[in-house]
Amino acid sequence: MTTTLSQPTPVGTMLIVDDEANIRRVLQAIFVKEGFDVQVAESAAKAIEIAKKMPIRVLVTDLIMPDMNGVELLQKIKTIRPEAIAVMITAYATIKTCVDAMRYGASDYVTKPFDVAEIKAVVSKLLEKANSAPAKHAVRTSAKETTTRFSDSKSLCMQEIETMVRRAAASRATVLISGESGTGKELVARALHEQSDRSGGPFIAVSCAALSETLLESELFGHDKSAFTGATAERKGRFELADGGTLFLDEIGDISLSVQIKLLRVLQQREFERVGGNKTIKVDVRLVAATNADLERLISENKFREDLYYRVNVVNIDIPPLRDRVEDIPDLAATFLRKFNKENNRNIQSVSESALAALSCHPWPGNVRELENTIERCVVMSDDDLSVLELKHLPASLRQTSSSHI
Repeated sequence: MTTTLSQPTPVGTMLIVDDEANIRRVLQAIFVKEGFDVQVAESAAKAIEIAKKMPIRVLVTDLIMPDMNGVELLQKIKTIRPEAIAVMITAYATIKTCVDAMRYGASDYVTKPFDVAEIKAVVSKLLEKANSAPAKHAVRTSAKETTTRFSDSKSLCMQEIETMVRRAAASRATVLISGESGTGKELVARALHEQSDRSGGPFIAVSCAALSETLLESELFGHDKSAFTGATAERKGRFELADGGTLFLDEIGDISLSVQIKLLRVLQQREFERVGGNKTIKVDVRLVAATNADLERLISENKFREDLYYRVNVVNIDIPPLRDRVEDIPDLAATFLRKFNKENNRNIQSVSESALAALSCHPWPGNVRELENTIERCVVMSDDDLSVLELKHLPASLRQTSSSHI
């Protein structure tokens, strides 16, 4: 029995990327019949050009290509077209390959040689899933508007940060965002990118604390084939992937001194070499860094380079903890309530005065992220017909905090 695609109206544009002409022709013939406007590209560079010019509903890309591998291309396309559904085609379906593909936004993968019915079924399944979740799609497509708006905040300090973001975005200056964990440093970094003239380019984020020194160096600068054990192919680093856009380094205080030296050179000269390579690569990247550490103290302890500190700290945006802007808690709680109502098919209309009082009394050591997690837990654990979030629905620790302030 032949599997046919369900036909959303319109089906949309499919971008097929493969350096083998025969595969491009086969896939194009298959999906033109299914109602797609099919665009084909023989290289990653061509694919990126197409993605910048038109909305992409489905991306089908090979893993191994001469100029850029499929995972790297996927990262690039997702920064331009975050709504795109992505399918990876690979002849090397190792666990690591699949994990990397899924990590960077692939929805599924197909192994070579592929069966026509199989690839049609995969795309059909993914389209059906995407079409049945309009609420999530709406949240995704409005992300830019959400990240660039601070004016709804009632706290004076956050309104001042909005002004700083707007002014800093118009420049090329490096920005250091400081603040406790969970205050929303990446949100501010994305707002800087989206309000800048680089908004059409990629936004690439790296968590420096999550990687060892060796892995971080490779992640940032890439590596040549055979640079170290297990390096079986050339790999571009995050600086190359962020070319023309913004690179966000979260927890920059956790970078080792040896990597700091290479980072300083990139900021000074806008060039670097991959690990194990000798070719100089030039990039045009705006750096935004974030930290919850006291970098001046790390300098005094010889754990952070003073010259790098002054390079990244041209503009400093310090985000206050949630306990210092409690006037924002009601609006934040309402925002998260709407978000998790949609995700969990609930209809909780409001938060009671007693519950808001308890939320306002809590010190929030995890800041906005902790508040978001708390509201999500309350929504998930609520009854289907609950309309008002009461004090009794909050976690015991918050109820205890509230009673201790009475």
